[in-house]
Amino acid sequence: MKIVFFSAQPYDKAFFTQFNQYQHELIFIDIPLSEQTADLAAGATAVCVFVNDKVTAGVIQKLAAGKTQIIALRCAGFNNVDIEAAKAAGIKVCRVPAYSPEAVAEHAVAMLLTLNRKTHKAYNRVREQNFSLQGLLGYNLHGKTVGVIGTGNIGKAFCKIMLGFGCKVVAFDLIANKEVEADGVEYQPLLEVLKADIISLHCPLNEQTKHLINKETMAYMKPGVVLINTSRGGLINTRDAIKALKSGQLSALGIDVYEQEEKLFFRNLSEDIIQDDEIQRLMSFPNVLITAHQAFFTQEAMEQIATTTLNNIQLLSENAKLDTQAALLA
Repeated sequence: MKIVFFSAQPYDKAFFTQFNQYQHELIFIDIPLSEQTADLAAGATAVCVFVNDKVTAGVIQKLAAGKTQIIALRCAGFNNVDIEAAKAAGIKVCRVPAYSPEAVAEHAVAMLLTLNRKTHKAYNRVREQNFSLQGLLGYNLHGKTVGVIGTGNIGKAFCKIMLGFGCKVVAFDLIANKEVEADGVEYQPLLEVLKADIISLHCPLNEQTKHLINKETMAYMKPGVVLINTSRGGLINTRDAIKALKSGQLSALGIDVYEQEEKLFFRNLSEDIIQDDEIQRLMSFPNVLITAHQAFFTQEAMEQIATTTLNNIQLLSENAKLDTQAALLA
């Protein structure tokens, strides 16, 4: 079977080649999937896409014309895929519903700790032989209230870590997770959760959650709140976040995702002039930490992504039931 990978990075090639137990023909293309590039998949049974590939109705029509039968996402989120158009075209869509949720949860904690204790600034200072502590004052996480929005696998893992720090953890989700509640997490209405000292986002991006964090919802937050987002960039209205940083409503912002990241992330732009004024503004704040969608990027997660994706494609090609129906979208 021929599988074409779009937006492929060197590590994608390494892991998918290593775990290609079915001996499929794997074609790796480093450019994103779009209407202009969809013809590159002609003749392939499946295409494998990532978070910033735009799988629109127009793209799906071209894939169908090229005899593509399966669209496999090597990620959990699927807001970039027109599921209804895929159903209409008779193309099956699958994803990796869970891959090492601890990887993303731990990265969210790492961002929080870095912003709090300013270890990134301390590292640079000491390398310049500056051993002053001025400006590096942090606070104890122990005893703080942490608000978690979304308690799926990643949110659940994050809650457990923060409970281990001795934090009070409150959460919002459409359906309360009994296991999370049993661990000591208190479910509250969204506007109550927004009053926490620290807020971490772990919900999917859809029509209901787009710009969930905006000037209206941030008005419910206490001044000096810390906001962490390792989920999807579109959950935050970037312009409103910038205003909140300038006013002090947000004391710190850690983001591993960004609303317009498809134009920036996963590539080396060190020699380019970045035209995105909003991310340039964010990078100018001393209390903002940005990583380029690396929260998922651990050895364990990459192994699970590769094995699960290839297994999904194999099972769908055989018209067999997937190991978990959560993986099947269309």
